[in-house]
Amino acid sequence: METLIKADDHLALWAFIMVAATAAICIEQRYKWASKIPGAVMALLFAIAASNLHIIPTDAPTYDIVWGYIVPMAVPLLLFKTNLQSIVKESWRLLLLFLMSSIATMVGTVVAFTTLRHYIPELDKVSGMISASYTGGGVNYAAMAAKLEPSQSINAATIVADNMMMACYFLVLIGLSATPLIRRIWGSPHTDEVEKNPDMSNAKTLSEAFWKPKPIALKDIAISLASAMVIVLISFKLSAFLKDILGSSDNIVMNLLISLITDKYLLLTTITFIMVSIFKNSFEKLNGSQELGTYCIYLFFVVIGIPASIGLIVTKAPLLFVFVFMVAIINLAITMGVGKLFKFNIEEVMLACNANIGGPTTAAALAISKGWTKLVGPIMVIGTVGYVIGNYVGTIVYFIVTQIGM
Repeated sequence: METLIKADDHLALWAFIMVAATAAICIEQRYKWASKIPGAVMALLFAIAASNLHIIPTDAPTYDIVWGYIVPMAVPLLLFKTNLQSIVKESWRLLLLFLMSSIATMVGTVVAFTTLRHYIPELDKVSGMISASYTGGGVNYAAMAAKLEPSQSINAATIVADNMMMACYFLVLIGLSATPLIRRIWGSPHTDEVEKNPDMSNAKTLSEAFWKPKPIALKDIAISLASAMVIVLISFKLSAFLKDILGSSDNIVMNLLISLITDKYLLLTTITFIMVSIFKNSFEKLNGSQELGTYCIYLFFVVIGIPASIGLIVTKAPLLFVFVFMVAIINLAITMGVGKLFKFNIEEVMLACNANIGGPTTAAALAISKGWTKLVGPIMVIGTVGYVIGNYVGTIVYFIVTQIGM
């Protein structure tokens, strides 16, 4: 499909991504009506509109740069002022809820498979791939796809349905977390804190008050960016080195341990925490890292919305979209029910669902966009567990659905 901006026009695509992210931030901070539609949602909607109006392509190397470099760099930037004691306290709660949400993904996949298995070809393989992806992330999807070897057409259609589902799911999670009735039933201490703390004097919106101007020196920006990039470099190089040294194992427990040790995002988060602990006073005085990291996340939200092609869903994957929608909604319903039963607040529930369906980086992005700063570190740590267990979940689900389909 011809688009106004071509896939190899990197400069124009970067201009679009940055303008869309900036427009979302400015609108969110300037207009009161925009407080009902968070900037992250607006960034997504701008991207979905542009791709479906054929202004920009749904796939381009530029987007890979955001995934490969901008998102990793955002993680340390956003963790430089983290309270480590708070992370330890919150992480245990989130881990428990995340694991329960992973079981909900398995249940949702089996139910969706049972409902649609007569209408979608190779749905047993799709179930294995989606359950792995909706526990960990794209890495787990790719691993299961390589293992199960679905046809090229089914694999492509599943990716299209998944991309559209992700964009829709973000809108649902952000909307639910802001609904007054939901907040009353589950409780929303983190949102309450964001709404109570900012000084609203001379600010039109909550977002503008939260991101009020502060003194930022050139050296703050320089140290923040350089430190973040060095931490990303060390983490990713160390991950590759450890993978070469440790390889893989036929023993399930050993393989699980190796996956944990070599996971680049877990290493990235861990090394950031170590640096913050060692140079605590220096990072506490560093201004601008939160702002830089948040802008990077807004760029990420734009890129997430781009592949959500409504035309491709209608022509290639309508039933597959129904399938992934069922998996996600069942995951959400069960996680919300379990969360209410065990007294988890709505922010924890939404992030656990997001970490399962979208992975730790997207969950962290949601926490950042809503101002739940105390949960950014914990959900990054807990979300990486999904990468470790995702392939096991996919394998178990594939075994179950093949037994059902026999």
